[in-house]
Amino acid sequence: MLILIPTDTNIYEEANITLLDELEYWVLLDITEGKVQSSSFYKTREEIEEWIDIVVVKNEKEYVWPFMEENIAVLMAPFQTSIEEVVEAYLFKELHDFNF
Repeated sequence: MLILIPTDTNIYEEANITLLDELEYWVLLDITEGKVQSSSFYKTREEIEEWIDIVVVKNEKEYVWPFMEENIAVLMAPFQTSIEEVVEAYLFKELHDFNF
C-alpha cells in the first residue's frame, strides 16, 4: 500500500503532516504487513512515478479533487501530527473518510 502525505520537512523523524497549501515535501510510504517498508521524500508530486493508493490530508477543507480524479482514496488525519501518528492511525483504521 503506497500512502502519500504532505509534510513540512524531509526529515522522517521530524516531519509533520501539513496543509496541502503549506507543504514543503511529499512523503511516500510503502506499508506492507502493518509496517513501513520504505519512505521516500519528494519536492513535487510530479516526481512520483509509483501508483498512489491513498493520500492523507489534514482536514476536510483541503482541495482533493485532483486525487479523486485519479482514483486515489483520500483520508483525513485531523488529530495526528507526525508521520508515525498518521501511520498508526491508518493501521488502526482511525483516519477519517473524506466527506464532501
